[in-house]
Amino acid sequence: MTEPTNTHFENRIDLSELQQGVQQIRNEIGKVIVGQEQTVDLLIAALLSNGHVLLEGVPGVAKTLTAKLLARTVSVKFSRLQFTPDLMPSDVTGTSVFSLKSNEFEFRQGPIFANIVLIDEINRAPAKTQSSLFESMEERQVTVDGKTYKLDVPFMVVATQNPIDQEGTYRLPEAQLDRFLFKIRVDYPNLAQETKILEDFHARKNSLQIEEVKAVLTAERLTYYRDKVNSLYVEPQLLKYIAQIVSQTRNNASLYLGASPRASLAILTSSKAIAAMRGRDFITPDDIREVAIPVLQHRVMLTPEREMEGLTSGEIIRQLIQQVEIPR
Repeated sequence: MTEPTNTHFENRIDLSELQQGVQQIRNEIGKVIVGQEQTVDLLIAALLSNGHVLLEGVPGVAKTLTAKLLARTVSVKFSRLQFTPDLMPSDVTGTSVFSLKSNEFEFRQGPIFANIVLIDEINRAPAKTQSSLFESMEERQVTVDGKTYKLDVPFMVVATQNPIDQEGTYRLPEAQLDRFLFKIRVDYPNLAQETKILEDFHARKNSLQIEEVKAVLTAERLTYYRDKVNSLYVEPQLLKYIAQIVSQTRNNASLYLGASPRASLAILTSSKAIAAMRGRDFITPDDIREVAIPVLQHRVMLTPEREMEGLTSGEIIRQLIQQVEIPR
């Protein structure tokens, strides 16, 4: 995913410091994680885009570990939630507790009141608990007992789920899936990568040594980088290109449900982040095509016929992207 900076143009926005910060995050995560470059880059892009991420993969491919390491690279408050069938909404948002000292009810903040929140096995909690995330993910606030509490900036949810294990799981509502900027599929490592994992683990005497990963970014610096990303230039024809791709999902015979305008905005913001990470102050069609699948694959629904054929939403999206003419 990483490409050398193009030397044939001169940026109007200085992105050298942002690129350096991104590389430092990559380096820190790379101390423990082998491979997964695309996953790491998409996580960083989501961080720069003020978006949430859903990591999907079988157990043991380091979904949770990667999310924890990302949080360690940013000097902010981190919390982890293990979703279970008996988890209540108050276990996420917090609850009011009667204080004998003040003779009043006092609000005790839940784990959602952090900057980066890791939710393990998000599909194991029932709908009532899932709904407690809606407001916090979209509006960056929590309402309890009629009172609204603002969440600190930055705020990012990184959730994991196992696509294979169906026992004791609940399907995530489409409205909640739509609030994730990306859905990233984490695959098995290849042979060379798995060999390197074993070599590194053996060299560290069977220890992951997560403490080796240090914070390289502050909340203030992240906000500064986000402002840079938002300032990137976008050609009008590329805005139309994004709209055409999303519109195709609503007119495809293989899709029962197409993507909403929120998907168009997600492609735009994440394309800017990818371009900035590559040292450009403008986006290209390649940036758009690269983020389109992780942005769209969880926002559409296949028809029953296509599901029975074993097709995936990612494959359908890849096909429809190829049908849209690239702006010149």
